Amino acid sequence: MLQKSNKPNFTEMTRRNMLTLMGSSVAALGLGMPGRVYADDDEIIKSHGYSFFGDLKYPADFPHFDYVNPNAPKGGEISVSTRGTFDGMNRFASKGRSGLYSGLTGESLFADGPFGTPIPSDSLTDSYGLLAHTVEYPKNKKWCIFHMRPEARFSDGSPVTAHDVLFTHNLFLEQGIRSYARAVKQRISGAEVLDDHTIRYSFVDGISRRSLVSQVGGTNVFSKAWYEKTGERLDEPSLMTQMGSGPYVVDDFEINRYIVYKRNPEYWGWHLPINQGRHNYDRVRVEYFADDAAEFEAFKAGVYTFRPEGSTKRWATGYDFPAIDKGHVKRETLTSGTPPSPVGFIFNLQREKLQDVRVREAMSLAFNFEWTSASLQFGLTEQRHSFVEGTEIEAKGVPEGREKAFLESLGDVVPPELFTQDAVRAHSSDPKSTVDRRNKRKGLKLMQDAGWVPGSDGILRDADGAAFEFEFMLSSATSDTAEAIITTYVENLKSYGFDAKMEKVDSAQMQQRFLDKDFDMIYSRHHSFQTSGTGLNQLYGSETAVVSSWNPSSLQSDLVDAIIKASLDTKSREEEVASLMALDRALRYHRIQVPGGFVADNWIASYDMFEHPEELPPLAVGYLDFWWFNQEKYEALKAAGAVR
Repeated sequence: MLQKSNKPNFTEMTRRNMLTLMGSSVAALGLGMPGRVYADDDEIIKSHGYSFFGDLKYPADFPHFDYVNPNAPKGGEISVSTRGTFDGMNRFASKGRSGLYSGLTGESLFADGPFGTPIPSDSLTDSYGLLAHTVEYPKNKKWCIFHMRPEARFSDGSPVTAHDVLFTHNLFLEQGIRSYARAVKQRISGAEVLDDHTIRYSFVDGISRRSLVSQVGGTNVFSKAWYEKTGERLDEPSLMTQMGSGPYVVDDFEINRYIVYKRNPEYWGWHLPINQGRHNYDRVRVEYFADDAAEFEAFKAGVYTFRPEGSTKRWATGYDFPAIDKGHVKRETLTSGTPPSPVGFIFNLQREKLQDVRVREAMSLAFNFEWTSASLQFGLTEQRHSFVEGTEIEAKGVPEGREKAFLESLGDVVPPELFTQDAVRAHSSDPKSTVDRRNKRKGLKLMQDAGWVPGSDGILRDADGAAFEFEFMLSSATSDTAEAIITTYVENLKSYGFDAKMEKVDSAQMQQRFLDKDFDMIYSRHHSFQTSGTGLNQLYGSETAVVSSWNPSSLQSDLVDAIIKASLDTKSREEEVASLMALDRALRYHRIQVPGGFVADNWIASYDMFEHPEELPPLAVGYLDFWWFNQEKYEALKAAGAVR
């Protein structure tokens, strides 16, 4: 089980996911006049891109991103895999399970990667125009205006207009997830079409300006005419995919078996600098499998051709099949500058018995990472301590400098011990036994302090004699290694006296119960962060904790809320880093998950017909975005019978 997944992690989905988390004439506004001062005496900025701090990496006339091969050949097919099931192609539906990547058909005013790769992949803070060629806004960011590309077209050839942008904005408010609609209404006071290719957004007074321009610029745009013609709804499951304008369209699919996405040769945006060296495959195929074993056997047989490896056991012992020996399959270890995904055992803090931090700390002590890594993961994993492990915003020791000053500015909401205690780190354990006796003694003392003591049967009970019942939910598609880790942890909890059990459910039930927060604990992930933004409220804020699918633990903390609010008002990257360091410290202080381990590198196994730039960007591996297909190598593999 690889804790830093090679499939898109939060950083590779930062812009679209974070952004989704969230009446005058043109002549009267004086548009198109850089330097013009308006009635509010604020200078107007007009640019090809946007960065909150105003420091774009790429100039207006850039030919392509630095990390791509602008001469990469087009063609071929890459096929990847996933486990589980899907019952529709509408990724925004509130029920059901949509097909992997089924949301890729839509584009935004600002650029984003259709398969989740951040654009650009070498800058945390930049956004560049896609459907819009220019964004205009005052320095105080009370509003913004997007000037759209008149050549933009939906996949049926119809023009993309400001009317479609406004329609989609309202569609997400009316039929999108509740937490998103609520957040948008609190921040965006209005949207107005100025002409067919110009749209203006107004923002609510008295709130942080952070992320507002990025939020509206990063929202998918769908065809108003298509929705009116089909009668489809955004919130209902469907076998239809929204009419978008992206470089790929759905070509074919069979429920629970496969999906094929086809590069659209008539795509309107091939000429844009941001698309040079990207979207290189003619087809992207996703193969579905019921379980881990069948998935890997299919790769060995050449049923699919590209595999980001997610199992330490398999990486250590599984790659000894004929295609490896013959050189048909190659393995690569690629580095990435992104923090490891915050994977671990996640508490549902809506459960009353889990709301005591002493209980959560005691349950954390039952996890023996050292034994797990050595015995189940071949020593290939490292212990994770932070939500932003290995980055400049990882909290270490006691607060100092800017971080200390930031916390002091928050007042009494900050517990005094946060200033005097080192940032919480994962405990150490004896690797020779699954249960560390020293940690068990400490854990049972914490449970006793919280009002839970062992009864005559050894089960932890409260003052009324009620047992501490606890259920761990896992998916039937969970890998063998992951299930072994979970099973060992649950057995350790039993040894402490918890009345613990596991319940395995199918993928669809797992998804629905996750959305309904109907679990005690799951093995999943929170989302990492490297910049501030209103999306942090979706990830860790109290207001939407119960309904937000991005906040799996349903964390509700005045401290975290205050940190997020203050981080939105930071005026420089240095201040932003200090605020996010404080956020990492606070999340660890609350012990909202038992951190798992991670693998620092990305493990890739593929049939030897895919190529990539020599130097990859720091924020993405990008195999579905800017890698390419070597036709000659494919022909050789096909002649050898290695691939179909």
